[in-house]
Amino acid sequence: MSVGSVPSEPGRVQAPYPAPPFDPELEPALAAISRESRESLTPDNLEARRERDAASRPRPTAEELRADGRFEVTELRVPGPPDGPDVTLVSARPAGLTGPLPLLYYMHGGAMVMGNAWSVLPRILREWALPLGLAVLSVEYRLAPETRYPGPLEDCYAGLVWAAGHAAELDIDADRVIIGGKSAGGGLAAALTLLNRDRGGPRPLGQLLLCPMLDDRGGTFSSHQMSGHGIWDRTSDVTVWKALLGERYGAADLPPYAAPARATDLSGLPPTFIDVGSAEMFRDEDVAYANAIWQAGGQAELHVWPGGYHGFDGLAPKAALSQDAREARTRWLRRLLAQSGEGNRHVR
Repeated sequence: MSVGSVPSEPGRVQAPYPAPPFDPELEPALAAISRESRESLTPDNLEARRERDAASRPRPTAEELRADGRFEVTELRVPGPPDGPDVTLVSARPAGLTGPLPLLYYMHGGAMVMGNAWSVLPRILREWALPLGLAVLSVEYRLAPETRYPGPLEDCYAGLVWAAGHAAELDIDADRVIIGGKSAGGGLAAALTLLNRDRGGPRPLGQLLLCPMLDDRGGTFSSHQMSGHGIWDRTSDVTVWKALLGERYGAADLPPYAAPARATDLSGLPPTFIDVGSAEMFRDEDVAYANAIWQAGGQAELHVWPGGYHGFDGLAPKAALSQDAREARTRWLRRLLAQSGEGNRHVR
């Protein structure tokens, strides 16, 4: 049996194997989630889920993000992809820093159908931008199903190219750009790095992929083993991939820019950080992606957090496992920035 495959008779998938246990500190947070929030995502309940999601993570204003002057925050409208609308980038950085600063170019999560560029920023600014001296651009890409592939990805690419071309104006270092994202945003970050490589765009310093959504095919062992456990299942996964891909869902010739797990060439990628929980559906596709980078001669740091479900660090931020996960990401970012030659900057 190959790694990540589901043992079965020809043409038939067997019942999933027992799921690995959740970390005991994480279980109470999972149990506290409402039944409505844990139900499978379907085309019929998508709008209701969007409304609940927006209510659960309200969009902070620029003034709120400035946090009494600790951060400089500006909303930018920049040219979008050909035949597409302008793209909104939320620019944020610690106040009082001299530039040019390294940049984290970030894609929010939300399964490609929910979320926004603003609500992810408070934690990013507090945990990364301030201690590491990072500038951040958070991308408000268009969502599916209203905008299907490649629209959201092209939004992200247009914003990245614009940022690199306006580095002096933004007071950022175009040679020290890290592409990052979480969940669906992690999948977009991986796709953007591939697209950027193949188009000869601005070369990133690294890519930060947090529990990324990479594979549309739903054929890994963990996608069967973990369906119905945690907060994500196969029904939800199929729903959002169909929302993104439309009639191209399941196509044999789907490009890797639509689903990075389809990539057959992962050479020439920047240093990569990937983390995922052992008790979530995306486990095997994320492990396989790191392995494919190594096999292509690249550099990847992989963390599989024991007993972690999807998004555990957000649902249970005080748990020891969540703190360890966040610290590992910060250490990788700090090391990457130090290795790029300038180390960290500090608030004056």
